[in-house]
Amino acid sequence: MQLTSPRKRAALLAAASLTLVAAVLPPPKPLGIGDPLFPELGNPGYDVLSYDLSFTYKDNKSPLEAVTVIDARALKPLERINLDFTRGTVASAEVNGQPARFETAGEDLVLTPASPVAPNVPLHITVRHTSDPRGRSDGGWVTTDDGLAMANQADAAHRVFPCNDHPADKAYFTFRITAPAGVTAVANGVPGAMPARAAAGATTWTYRTLHPMATELAQVSVGDSAVVRGTGPHGLPLRHVVPSADRQRLDPWLKKTAAHVEWMEKQVGRYPFENYGVLIARAKTGFELETQTLSLFESGLFSGEVYPEWYVEAVMVHELAHQWFGDSVTPKAWSDLWLNEGHATWYEALYADGLGKYSMERRMREAYQRSDQWRAAGGPPAAPKPAAPGQKIGLFRPVVYDGAALVLYALRQEIGAAAFDRVERRWLRDHKDATAGTDDFVRLASQEAGRDLEPFLRPWLYGATTPAMPGHPEWGGPKSV
Repeated sequence: MQLTSPRKRAALLAAASLTLVAAVLPPPKPLGIGDPLFPELGNPGYDVLSYDLSFTYKDNKSPLEAVTVIDARALKPLERINLDFTRGTVASAEVNGQPARFETAGEDLVLTPASPVAPNVPLHITVRHTSDPRGRSDGGWVTTDDGLAMANQADAAHRVFPCNDHPADKAYFTFRITAPAGVTAVANGVPGAMPARAAAGATTWTYRTLHPMATELAQVSVGDSAVVRGTGPHGLPLRHVVPSADRQRLDPWLKKTAAHVEWMEKQVGRYPFENYGVLIARAKTGFELETQTLSLFESGLFSGEVYPEWYVEAVMVHELAHQWFGDSVTPKAWSDLWLNEGHATWYEALYADGLGKYSMERRMREAYQRSDQWRAAGGPPAAPKPAAPGQKIGLFRPVVYDGAALVLYALRQEIGAAAFDRVERRWLRDHKDATAGTDDFVRLASQEAGRDLEPFLRPWLYGATTPAMPGHPEWGGPKSV
């Protein structure tokens, strides 16, 4: 008879166990955590602690070879483990060191481990796969003139790597990007070891986050880029990534960042992360994005041909403000998006007001006149309507921007500037590196105001029509225009 090594024997037993388990389990199906707007997003049964993502980049038209390693904790017995993942081909999967069966169901990658996973035990998952930048432009990889960047909001991280793709499950990230000679790779967080030479003259770049991060805020940029460094308030490291050919032209904009950080710190307190910078990409996305520690901007915003300087600065402050509101304090559900965009719009407007270009009162009065129209089209700020199928970006409507900033203006009018300032600072202090929702905000605001603000805020947050604005009887009722 032929002798079998212990390792081979274990693999055969694992394969046999997988066949037996698969025979008794029902067909896999996509799961979710019940988000009101994305019901199949996220997955129950486990809590992700960290991601270790490895990508091998050739060019921006070819799938990347990738390995995703997830360390998590099982919250309940798991016969199967659902991950959000699509737009890639899986070669193999392991759970706790043993081969796992893998299948797809909708936009879920469903793993069946060799044996069920017990609750409250470590969960180590390895998936070898491709990550495809080609195809639809509905998020995930963004093709730039010289490489790639990421734009994962709201539900597109799983178009890049297997994950628990919901902001309620924040985790630490490590990135390892291997790219050809002459290509620079940058990601969220701080560099690890010095870039290392890989095969055929390629280089491997490593980065890690020092704070937990939602999957939708992950960022990897590869291309012909210059990394421009500087120093912000309190010695904060600044790191900007721009196309090498545009460095000189963009330098005046990059130099504004330190003053922007200083201004935001005066409003709400110390910057919450390890570093900050702007990533300016030669791409046409139609948006800017607050990826954690490295906000993504279209290069066209800085052309000087379309937008005045004050407006561009206000947009830069908007994305910077998200580092506090949305990145450090992350929404529990996508229906809490108003807490991100309303606050970022508020500080954008406050900055423009300070420049003397567009007063806060004028902007809020104009928003008030349009508020009923926005609510009819997109729902109230804290209960937005789902986006149309295939148009997930449609969630980002005026009602969660200026319409939500209008809620904050009304709150400030109602409780006064001093109490409002306490609400803002305590919100960031109490929920740093965590998640929080609308009910949490109403509760905290009530505590700082010294009275129950639920009766006041509920119509502003959930009403089909806009309430009267405190302190402004001359505004009258909202008018749709």
